[in-house]
Amino acid sequence: MIFGIPLLQMLILVYAATFDMKKIDMAVIDKDLSTTSRELIAKFDAIPFYNVSSAAFDEKFADEMLLKDEVDIVLVVPANMEKNLIRDDATQLQLLVNAIDGNSAQLTFSYTTSIIADFNKNLIAEWKGIPEFAPPSQVKITESYWYNPELDYKWFMAPGILAILVTLVGMFLAGINLVREKEIGTIEQLNVSPIKKYQFVVSKLVPFWIIGLFDLAFGLVIARLFFDLPIVGSLFLLFSFASVYLIGVLGLGLFLSAISETQQQVMFISYFFLIIFILMGGIFTPVESMPDWAQDINRINPIFYFMRIMRMIVLKGSGFFDLIQEFISLAVLGVSFLSLAIWQYKKTI
Repeated sequence: MIFGIPLLQMLILVYAATFDMKKIDMAVIDKDLSTTSRELIAKFDAIPFYNVSSAAFDEKFADEMLLKDEVDIVLVVPANMEKNLIRDDATQLQLLVNAIDGNSAQLTFSYTTSIIADFNKNLIAEWKGIPEFAPPSQVKITESYWYNPELDYKWFMAPGILAILVTLVGMFLAGINLVREKEIGTIEQLNVSPIKKYQFVVSKLVPFWIIGLFDLAFGLVIARLFFDLPIVGSLFLLFSFASVYLIGVLGLGLFLSAISETQQQVMFISYFFLIIFILMGGIFTPVESMPDWAQDINRINPIFYFMRIMRMIVLKGSGFFDLIQEFISLAVLGVSFLSLAIWQYKKTI
């Protein structure tokens, strides 16, 4: 768990968990068969991530391909498209989009309409003799992407995966360790020893706190070597926040272990909390897009705060005062979870 999980998660999940559209399968129904329609189809065919895999002459064939999930989008070019353009300066195209995955469907539709609009602009420039480029008097927009100039999705995913990694290792190792004492019977010997409850809990926490920080450092090295992830902010600040975060995560793991009797039981309970915390933590979707009640629940979700901290320090170089609210929230959650663990552990003399 200490070495294998970080390696596998970073090398597999960061590549696999992506919303980038790298392949769009397109079918074309060309009822016009004109020079203009062939030029439009050739424009899509020349784009690397468009795979114009087939052509058909009726919508039934295209519907079957959509039904079998063989294509993502169907472009229908109506008959007399070129004639209508010459005569009326207007025509219509139809796009049939496979929208089972709403996010991918929206991206596919946006890319396709953008390409068609660019083709339309070039067509007007060619037919009407209008300059292709906007005159100097028009407003021109210059794009500048900050913090992730290449729009590399791996840079966005790597800090989030690291936050999940630290959580998994910390919570599972701490939780399994205490409940194992119950299963093998050594908890009774600890109960009759002179150590106090808080001393026992802290002794169970510190080793895994160190392991969690080590895994964070190990994951950062992997991200730097394999994904060229820039670490813009302070590593000292990042590990300071991680130290506070781990206190809460380990405290929660120890609390779940204290209320469980077997390792299987603590694993199931931990998975229940982890799945909710991870999916609501902003790893795939922005928290700001969630309903208000979900954002209120996130106030007790430590992964939400730490994932935000990871991305802001690593990618933006944020300082302590930029993250003061997250620090206070993590500190409150850490003290609360650790106090619950100390309170729940029933030590009998």
